[in-house]
Amino acid sequence: MIYYILIKKRKRNWADIFLSAMSILFYAYGNVKLVYFLIFEVILNYCIYRFISISTKKDKHNLKKIFLFIGVSLNLFILFYYKYYNFFIENWNEIFKTQHSFKTLIVPLGISFITFQQIAFLVDAYRDEVGQCNLLEYIVFVTFFPHISSGPIITQDQFLPVLRNKEREQINWEKIDRGFFLFAFGLGKKILLADVFGQAVDWGYGNISGLNAVSMFLITVFYSFQIYFDFSGYSDMAIGISWMLNLDLPVNFDSPYQACSVNEFWKRWHISLTRFLTKYIYIPLGGNRKGKIRTWFNTLLVFLCSGIWHGASWMFVLWGAIHGIAMIVTKEVRNHNFRMSRRLSRILTLLFVNFTWIIFRTSGFSELHEIFNAFLRGGILIDNRLFQFFGLTSNSRYALICGIVLVLLTVMVLLVVVFMPNAKQITEKMKFRTVYGIAAIGVIVLCILHFSSVSMFVYFNF
Repeated sequence: MIYYILIKKRKRNWADIFLSAMSILFYAYGNVKLVYFLIFEVILNYCIYRFISISTKKDKHNLKKIFLFIGVSLNLFILFYYKYYNFFIENWNEIFKTQHSFKTLIVPLGISFITFQQIAFLVDAYRDEVGQCNLLEYIVFVTFFPHISSGPIITQDQFLPVLRNKEREQINWEKIDRGFFLFAFGLGKKILLADVFGQAVDWGYGNISGLNAVSMFLITVFYSFQIYFDFSGYSDMAIGISWMLNLDLPVNFDSPYQACSVNEFWKRWHISLTRFLTKYIYIPLGGNRKGKIRTWFNTLLVFLCSGIWHGASWMFVLWGAIHGIAMIVTKEVRNHNFRMSRRLSRILTLLFVNFTWIIFRTSGFSELHEIFNAFLRGGILIDNRLFQFFGLTSNSRYALICGIVLVLLTVMVLLVVVFMPNAKQITEKMKFRTVYGIAAIGVIVLCILHFSSVSMFVYFNF
C-alpha cells in the first residue's frame, strides 16, 4: 500500500527506497546477521562498477580489465569461502591424509544467485552495456526480494529498463489481478504439491534398504515432481509479486518436462542460469566457433560449472557432467540427421532427466549404490507406508487398491506436467472474473492451513 501511494504521487525514489528496505527486511528474516553480508556485497560491487565506469570515461582499457579482474575474483572468493571451503578441506584431507579443521559457516541466503548476478553486472559494465546506474537502482536490482533467494539470475538489461519505465507510475489493476492469481497458483504448487511429494521422498531416501524396485522407482518419480513444483512454484510466486508491484522478472521456468531433448530441457529449466553460463562462459571461451573438440570441451566445462554451482558435492559435479555429455551426444546425433518421433524423444528425455535427478538428490556414492541395489530387488507391490503421505490408508488389506490409486495419481500428475500449459501461460490468457479471485483466495487459505508442515524451497540451498 505504501509503495503504491508513493508511486501514485510520483515519488519514485522514495518508492524504490521503500522497496529496498522491504527487500532487506525479507533477507533479514532468514538471518539478521547476514544482512551485513548483503550490504557489504552490494557496496563492494557498486564501488567496483564505479571504478570501471570512471576508467571507461578516461579511456583506460587496461585499468578497466584490472578492476573487472578484481571484482570477479572477489566475488568468486566470497562464494568459495562460504559455500565450498569445507568441501575443499574435506577433499584435501582425504587426498593428502591431513587433518585441517573445518569452519562453522552459515551460507548466506541466495549467495550463488547474488554472486552470478553481480558478476554479470560488472562484465556488462566492462563491455559498456550498462551506462549510468545510481546506487539506489543498483540496490533494488540486487536485493529485489522476489528473486534474491532462488532466482532468476537477472541481468541489468532485463531489469533496469523496467525499473525506470514511467508506466510504473500507473496502477495496472489487470496486472495486479494476474499477479495475485499467479502468486496463489505458485504457492499452491509449493505447499499442496511439492511439499507433499517431498515428505514421501524424504521418507523414501531414509528407508532405501527396505524398498523394492517399484517403490524405489516411485520415490524417484516423486522427487522429479517435488523439484518441478517447488521450482516452478517459486518462479510463479516471484513473477506474480513483481506483477503486483508493476514490475517484471524474466521467465526462469517454461514447462521443462515437455522438452524433446536435453538441449531443449536446458532452454526451459533454470533459463537464467543457462543464459548466464552461455553468455559469460561458453561464448567467451569460443562457443562452437573453434572446432568440434573445443566445442565439446566448452560444453562440458559449462555443465561442470552448472553442477558445482548447485552445491559443494561430487554428486552435483557428476550430475553436471552427465548432462554435459548428454548435450554433446544430442548435438552430434542431430548433426548426423538422425530423427525420431517427438513422442519418443519426449519419453526418452523425461526418463533421462528423472534418472539424473536421482544423482542430484543423493548425498553420496554409497547412497547412490543403495538406490541401484533397490532397483534390483523383487516385488511388485508398493510399500504401504508410502500411502500415508497421500491421504490413503496404510492398512495392508487395502494395499492393492491404494497402490492402484497412487499409480493413477502419479500418471495424472505426469500428464499435467507433460501436456498442460504452465501457470504463467494460463494466467496471461485468462480474463479476470470474480470466481478466479475467490479461487485464488481459497488456495491461499488452504496453504495457510498447511503451513505447519511447510519446508523451504529446494533452490534456497543453492
